[in-house]
Amino acid sequence: MPFFIYKARTIGGTVTEGVISAPEERLAVEQLRNQKMTLMEISEKPGSIFDSFVKIFKGRIRTKEIVIFSRQLSTLTSAGVPLVQGLTILEEQAEGTGFKAVVKKIREDIEAGLPIADALKKHPGVFSDLYVGMVRAGEVGGILDTILERLSKYLEQAEELKGKVKGALTYPAVVSFIAAGVTIFLLVGVIPTFKEIFASFGRELPAPTRALIVLSDGLKKYIWLVLAFPVLAFIGLKQFRKTEAGAMTLDRLALKLPVFGILLKKVAVAKFTRTLGTLIKSGVPILQALETVATTSGNKVIEKSILEAQESVREGERIAGPLKKSGIFPPMVVQMVMVGEESGQLPDMIKRVAEYYQLRVDIFVSRLGTLIEPIILVVVGGFVGVLVVAMFLPIFTLSSVVK
Repeated sequence: MPFFIYKARTIGGTVTEGVISAPEERLAVEQLRNQKMTLMEISEKPGSIFDSFVKIFKGRIRTKEIVIFSRQLSTLTSAGVPLVQGLTILEEQAEGTGFKAVVKKIREDIEAGLPIADALKKHPGVFSDLYVGMVRAGEVGGILDTILERLSKYLEQAEELKGKVKGALTYPAVVSFIAAGVTIFLLVGVIPTFKEIFASFGRELPAPTRALIVLSDGLKKYIWLVLAFPVLAFIGLKQFRKTEAGAMTLDRLALKLPVFGILLKKVAVAKFTRTLGTLIKSGVPILQALETVATTSGNKVIEKSILEAQESVREGERIAGPLKKSGIFPPMVVQMVMVGEESGQLPDMIKRVAEYYQLRVDIFVSRLGTLIEPIILVVVGGFVGVLVVAMFLPIFTLSSVVK
């Protein structure tokens, strides 16, 4: 019998998490409701053969496949094709083996009586909480085809933004990696040769040259430790990030980084407004929408701010206050949200903010390469210049050094 991991709220308002066994998810939900619990999240505990199969192919399931799936299912649904029949058609057309298996499992679950949102939720590695939440709203409102069309547009925009940010960060990362490799090569492969030449001079070498030789000897002696350090640091940071305090600390530092911190804030605001606007416009309740936006934000600091806004709304207050208090969201965003709340046009106001910040991100990303390129060239050129000067300084002063 499968196990299900759940998160629910008790009668007293306490949030509790646990594991429950049931033949299927629907029965697990019924058990929790019989215990007077308000269900917040539920998913099948990993461990089945199918889960292992999906994990093998999960890396091959691209966002593009989900976008095409959403568009095609939207077209079929709007044309009056029954959901199971539509999924059968999409299963036959699916190109990737992994995604074909996912669509097949979804179809089988729906045939067994499971709502499509619950069937999608059983594949968290493929369909996000945002996707599941919007589909659920579409089911309830009878506008599943419209919701799927909005989802495909949203995913395309999100993927486009992600590609632009990655493109902006790729250049400095590649140049820094090459510069580090060249530097290590000079210190380990070239400096020792010069060291033998310098030893024949018989006199004390200039301070920069001596420091360079010491650095070269140390690097050559501990080269494996130096090469292993980035890997160990990455593993350590990854483990540290798994803790609540670690994730909060790293995400707070990320937002304070020069240049990149500004980009991360702009991306976060664009993602927050676009996602929240899409959810509210699709009929998702404001509390559920805020919770979904928080869990998909990708930053613990931003997630905390959004959850605080959710608590304010739950207590009958407005969203704008906690957003302003966080210090992350710009005044314009707070003011637009405030105006939207007061006028009853929150989705439209958020949509305008999303469009504005999407444009600001595009402009910033396009300028980022122009801004970073000269900085990297100056830093790398300066460092290599110091190495060259330190190596050739004894030769320049040869007349006073050689006996």
